[in-house]
Amino acid sequence: MTPVPETARDPFDFPRGWEADVVLSDGGTVHLRPITPDDSEKLREFHGRLSERTRYFRYFGPYPRIPQRDLERFSTVDHHDRVALIALLGDDIVAVGRFDRLVGEHHRGDSAEVAFVVEDGHQGRGVGSILLEHLAAAAREVGLARFEAEVLAENGQMVRVFRDAGYQVSRAFEEGVLHLEFAIDPTDESVAVARAREQAAEARSVHNLLHPRSVAVIGASTDPTKIGHAVLKNLLEADFNGPVYPVNAEHRSVRGVRAYPTVLDIPDDVDLAVVAVPAASVDEVMDGCLAKGVKALVVVSSGYGETGPDGLSAERRLAAEARAHGMRVVGPNALGVLNLDPKVRLNASLAPKLPQRGRAGFFCQSGALGTAILANAAGWGLGLSTFVSAGNRADVSGNDLLQYWETDPATDVVLLYLESFGNPRKFARLARRLGRTKPIVAVKSGRHAVVPGLAATAAKVDEASVQALFEQAGVIRVDSLAQLFDTALLLAHQPLPHGKRVAVVGNSTAIGLLAADTLLAQGLDLAGDPVDVGAQATPEEFAKAVSEALDRDDTDALVVVFVPPIAVPGAAYARALKESAHRTKPIVSTFLAVEGIPDELKMPGKGSIPSYASPERAVLALARAVRYARWRAAPQGTFVRPDGIDVDRARSIVDNPAAEVRLDDHTAVELLECYGIDVVPFRIAHNEEEAAEAADELGYPVAMKATSERLRHRTDLVGVRLDVAQRESVKAAYHDLAALSGKPGVYVQRMAPKGVSCVLGLQDDPSFGTLVWFGLSGLVSDLLGDRAYRAVPLTDTDAAELVAAPKAAPLLTGYRGDEPADLKALRELVLRLAALAEDLPEVRSLKLEPVLASAAGAFVSSARIVVGPPPSLHDAGPRRLR
Repeated sequence: MTPVPETARDPFDFPRGWEADVVLSDGGTVHLRPITPDDSEKLREFHGRLSERTRYFRYFGPYPRIPQRDLERFSTVDHHDRVALIALLGDDIVAVGRFDRLVGEHHRGDSAEVAFVVEDGHQGRGVGSILLEHLAAAAREVGLARFEAEVLAENGQMVRVFRDAGYQVSRAFEEGVLHLEFAIDPTDESVAVARAREQAAEARSVHNLLHPRSVAVIGASTDPTKIGHAVLKNLLEADFNGPVYPVNAEHRSVRGVRAYPTVLDIPDDVDLAVVAVPAASVDEVMDGCLAKGVKALVVVSSGYGETGPDGLSAERRLAAEARAHGMRVVGPNALGVLNLDPKVRLNASLAPKLPQRGRAGFFCQSGALGTAILANAAGWGLGLSTFVSAGNRADVSGNDLLQYWETDPATDVVLLYLESFGNPRKFARLARRLGRTKPIVAVKSGRHAVVPGLAATAAKVDEASVQALFEQAGVIRVDSLAQLFDTALLLAHQPLPHGKRVAVVGNSTAIGLLAADTLLAQGLDLAGDPVDVGAQATPEEFAKAVSEALDRDDTDALVVVFVPPIAVPGAAYARALKESAHRTKPIVSTFLAVEGIPDELKMPGKGSIPSYASPERAVLALARAVRYARWRAAPQGTFVRPDGIDVDRARSIVDNPAAEVRLDDHTAVELLECYGIDVVPFRIAHNEEEAAEAADELGYPVAMKATSERLRHRTDLVGVRLDVAQRESVKAAYHDLAALSGKPGVYVQRMAPKGVSCVLGLQDDPSFGTLVWFGLSGLVSDLLGDRAYRAVPLTDTDAAELVAAPKAAPLLTGYRGDEPADLKALRELVLRLAALAEDLPEVRSLKLEPVLASAAGAFVSSARIVVGPPPSLHDAGPRRLR
């Protein structure tokens, strides 16, 4: 094998997209970046720390020292034909991976030899697999398609890195050396492997944060008005199951606990440090934590990104420095973290009042709001497993918590209060996966406080469409904290309904009818007429009515509306209700008008019956659970990539635009052809004779359209002439349309089969990345915003739901005896458009209008495509914290 010769590229000018912070399998972090000549001394030191065995495995010989010539060659690369990535922990290199493009008679220039070596103390942490992912991504960027590697047969750990990566690896064995070859394009298996490792690593990093063995409070104060005093007080009063170390340079003890001048003076290891000092002092504190080897920080100090650009810059430095030293950060400006597990008992927060232990995990951003959330949870009887208030979310985000809660056996329900998404596409992916086993309830505020780079190009999406996006990912979206608690109480204590048939039992006809009206308004079905046992019914009569309703085969859930009578204590009815409760069918109530879980209706484990102040709130909570259960039970669908796609040609057409620009008609058609989307053939004519010739060529009848987009898409078709069947008629139509436009030029297009006029497109959304949207054309649909949205990537199920979602969609299925349209062709068109969106983030908006849907297929008449620099938020490529 012959590596390519050196080139004249600047060794310091590496692609910034190759730099990343990554989480390892044990939850720690390292920083990856391309090597530069300035790293030569670090590289020498790294080599000196390797054991003889590790050096032998890497270099196939002793190689005790790196000669100066080799040191210069290893640290000076061109970032194209020769690439080397280093993993840094603090200032030290802990791993190096590299590839060298191969040339010669047996190579076509698209292969490279890959190798990496990991310092002994960091082997087994997943660094090798991370390096392989990032090297493969870099190699694809520079036009490589394959990796080759030479590995000693006894180097089992390295062989496993290649074997377990999910690539199809071919092997050859000769004289104790394995020769491995594999294509580096992502496969379903390699992506699945990377996602599984990502989930395990990020979950582990949050586990480390929420299960510390020791906690230091830096800035612990003797002044009860200071936040450092409050944090220490809360930790001690929660009886944290481990040592707590106050750090205070002026006092020998705080609240009766020995204090230390700095974190470095603490004699034992520190897993978690809560930082409660002014922002100006955090840098100094950070240096001590890094030197001490603290694993995680909770920064409750304010004065960062919320104060402006300077504060944001300091916040980013804080997060970058922490990650580079293997540390995760909650905050700054955070309320803190809780773990109510009796084996942990962690209250590293400013919250004085805690809820009871339960099965719900809660994530929020606002520290001030977090205090109210915890107080409300305690008051309503909603128990929590863990709670994280991330503040400015410089590092740890809601996505990290989703990864953790997915495999946390203590959490059954996930609650989110979100102001923005750090990585919206990753959120949608994680939520879709987690929602299949655990319900997610989310309040989403501040929707249009978006990343500035996206704000200029993001189109506003109406609330109904936002709801559809959350439903696609299985998220139960609510509009307020009160609705969140209403829904969480039901999901945390009652089983999911198996259908939408709901019975109503109570002792008030008026309240029962109110519940029934709300059920029907929410699209639920009444399982028989509401049962009114009467105001004078005994507890036994009440219990009998409840049991009979639950035992009916046509009942999936029950609403109990109860007004306490004067003569008999409510507790007697509560006992009757509990004894008749059905553990397989959910019950909601308005028992005693209490909000939360009344003491009278509490049960051990799952089964407590939630109560609401009104029947409307009880029914709304139940309706959300019904919709979620239906989503969860529905087929997940398959991510489908249609055949006949030419990605390379498509990318050459888009060609990295520096600014937003609309593609001309012929370029737009060419781009769509790369994805198997055909536009009905057309010509642009600039005079009557050209129009007639175009019609002769295309074949009669033809459609003729004004070049003005405003005119040709009017619902009254003032700018369109259809079924033009003769040459002279074409010339007359040209004259009319050119006069209407005020300039020469018309479209002449072959007539498509008549059908229902639809519109289909792509657009950027500030929260979810690229959306595919669909609706029926027409003034009424536009006026009412009757469009459906889905975020890419799309499954075949998503495509089917998108086409069926608009209120006017019945027009496609044979409404009033019309011939049904070919829905399969429409779904295929949706999936091809979704594939284009996935492959080409440079496509910032796209609109196909009209798309004529008929029994003969789906025919695209025109396309409008705008390309520009891709948005900065992605969920593709190798694993990284972002």
